[in-house]
Amino acid sequence: MNEKVLKVLEYDKIIEMLVAQAGSDPGRKLCRELLPMTDIDEIGKAQINTADAIARIFQKGSTSFGSNTDVSGYVRALKIGASLDAAALLKIASMLENVARIKSYGRRDKEETPSDSLTDMFEGLEPLTPISREIRRCIISEDEIASDASPALAHIRRSIALTGDRIHDKLNSMVNGSMHSYLQDNVITMRDDRYCLPVRAEFKSQVSGIVHDQSSSGSTLFIEPQAIVELNNKLREFMLEEHKEIEKILAELSAQTGDYVQALIDNAMLMTELDFIFAKASLALSMNATTPVMKKDHSFNIRKGRHPLIDKNKVVPIDVYCGGDFNMLIITGPNTGGKTVTLKTVGLLTLMGQSGLAIPAGDRSELSVFDEVYADIGDEQSIEQSLSTFSSHMTNEVKILNEANENSLCLFDELGAGTDPTEGAALAISILNDLHKRGITTMATTHYAELKVYALSTEGVKNASCEFDVSTLRPTYKLLIGVPGKSNAFAISSKLGLPDRIIEAAKEQIGSDDKRFEDLLADLEKNRVLAEKERTLAERYRLELSELKKSYEKKADKLDTTREEILRRANEEARDILADAKKVADDTIKSFRKAGKDAGIQELDRERSKLNKHISDKNQKLSVAASDKDKGHKILKESQIRLGDSVKIVSMGLKGTVSTMPDKSGNMFVQCGIIRTRTNIKDIVLVADEEEKKITKKFKMDASTFENNRSKGRKLDLSKGRDIHHEVNLIGMNSDDAVHEMEQYLDQAYMSHLPSVRVVHGKGSGILRQAVQQRLRSIPYVKSFKLGEYGEGDSGVTIVTFK
Repeated sequence: MNEKVLKVLEYDKIIEMLVAQAGSDPGRKLCRELLPMTDIDEIGKAQINTADAIARIFQKGSTSFGSNTDVSGYVRALKIGASLDAAALLKIASMLENVARIKSYGRRDKEETPSDSLTDMFEGLEPLTPISREIRRCIISEDEIASDASPALAHIRRSIALTGDRIHDKLNSMVNGSMHSYLQDNVITMRDDRYCLPVRAEFKSQVSGIVHDQSSSGSTLFIEPQAIVELNNKLREFMLEEHKEIEKILAELSAQTGDYVQALIDNAMLMTELDFIFAKASLALSMNATTPVMKKDHSFNIRKGRHPLIDKNKVVPIDVYCGGDFNMLIITGPNTGGKTVTLKTVGLLTLMGQSGLAIPAGDRSELSVFDEVYADIGDEQSIEQSLSTFSSHMTNEVKILNEANENSLCLFDELGAGTDPTEGAALAISILNDLHKRGITTMATTHYAELKVYALSTEGVKNASCEFDVSTLRPTYKLLIGVPGKSNAFAISSKLGLPDRIIEAAKEQIGSDDKRFEDLLADLEKNRVLAEKERTLAERYRLELSELKKSYEKKADKLDTTREEILRRANEEARDILADAKKVADDTIKSFRKAGKDAGIQELDRERSKLNKHISDKNQKLSVAASDKDKGHKILKESQIRLGDSVKIVSMGLKGTVSTMPDKSGNMFVQCGIIRTRTNIKDIVLVADEEEKKITKKFKMDASTFENNRSKGRKLDLSKGRDIHHEVNLIGMNSDDAVHEMEQYLDQAYMSHLPSVRVVHGKGSGILRQAVQQRLRSIPYVKSFKLGEYGEGDSGVTIVTFK
């Protein structure tokens, strides 16, 4: 692809945006080198890579390739057996750790997850975890090697530390002893890696040793006392041994790394390629771009295309296509109407698509692969070359005519402009006609009416226009293909206040043919606007009808569901009633048979009365249940109740706790004191729900209790007060945890204004019960407590009453 078109269409700015998305220097380098391709297979592969990377980002989020490093220099050194320094080895370790992280990122979540075009790249990564761990174990930083990197290094450093301690002990004894009066300062210093003392110059003869340095004023000499010369020598020897051991450690690490040179090369290549691909994906997401369909038939169909360098919140998407029954598009319209932007959008999106980049356009947008894209856009007037605007344009156009072929895309902005309109229009028609005969896909913008006529009268050439709203004197930036643009000079001038006499005089200067042509365009534009309004109105009605249809279908489905639910419940209730009636009848028959022939009248009357009473009770329950349903109490779902919840049986007016969860029919047992009652989930309500409004109205904080609790460091979670239950279960906890749990529960229960609660601690050995009751004696808002009675849990439960 020629470099000129890359600059004219601002492809280089897209590359800058791409470079900013890459995470590593090698990845950024690959981004900078990206150029449009002409092989459709390579383009397709690149587009698939980008699309798969986008999918992975959607699935797992973005990732970073920041530790990816160019290892070529290190590899060359390792191949010849050279030793790497600590900084180089740390960079290799960091890269290998990043390789491990990227490989984990690329791992499929499930075995049945299908592979994509990036799977082989991720699987090809080799983290070499033992190498990176060994490097990290031995090297702490670029300037520090770990003491346990080798036994020898650990031994040497121990010797250095011991020798240093001996030197400090001796020097400290000198500083605090006989040499105290000779020293400038009571400190120990170092010169040339040897420990020294700062001796005043006049006492030089009093201190035997080696002079290493003196102060700038000459008043202080830095002397190494003779007594520590030998120790300093040993310390120096140990340091040299340490340096040699560190070099040995680095050489061993380099040799271990050198065994995996090819793996390092492969890792660097794959990491760089993945960084490049994910940079393209990130760029696509930032542009809200999609993957185009690439073709070779020189046609394109861009849906809702946006120029990527214009703010996506301001740019107006365009639909533009070319191919099939025409391969040349001539765009007309007013200045600043979007003609040039349309040309640049088509050209730039074509270059991006051929580079394997997603394009800022709608789904199923189609692009074609061109060997070359030529563009003559903008004013390239050159003073140095003595070229006018017309000359510079003509120079470009001559070059394009000489180099373009049927595999090229040619873009011309204001073709034939910059010279006499008559001659310019004639030249423009000739240039376009030559390109058209040669089958070259072309787009051109113009103001010349002659080119509009050429497009109308030439097969394979089509007009297009950028819409302009005369009433507001503003372009809409909407591209209309198949509609030639009308010159709005007179209308715009009139709106801006130019006198009518001047406008009428100007119209008289136009030939009759031109007038008729402009009138024809005006009629076409008027009819098009009217048709567009009618189409928009029809589309709105269609959408409204569609919504109404969906609404009615939804209501019908809801009615069907409700009816089926009502029938199901009625059948279940009828089945229960029949089963109950059958049981009572069977029991009565058994009683009659058992009584036999000798049974007295009174005994039979008792059985009959018992049966009548049961029927009467059943009718009363059904009546009460129906009455409660009429009152509209909320039917609970199984998920809304738990074992131990306090509930009320509506039909009986009794309160109790849930003993069993509902079965398939909703039947369940509720413990009401010592009586275990069978009922249905439809016939119960939660006591907490029933008393919720009362609790909310009565909810006032006892200030003294709050301050007392706060002083003990306990925090009250008032948000849970509305959902608190009437008992706390401490079974299975140790005494400390149980007491703490009970304190928190009692705080919440008291603040929720519950009159009393149950503390379930079990019977066991009695240790937990004793701890609970001992703590209850010291809680100020507890009025009294007692063990549960028969039916309440006996000695396994303590009933607590609040003040």
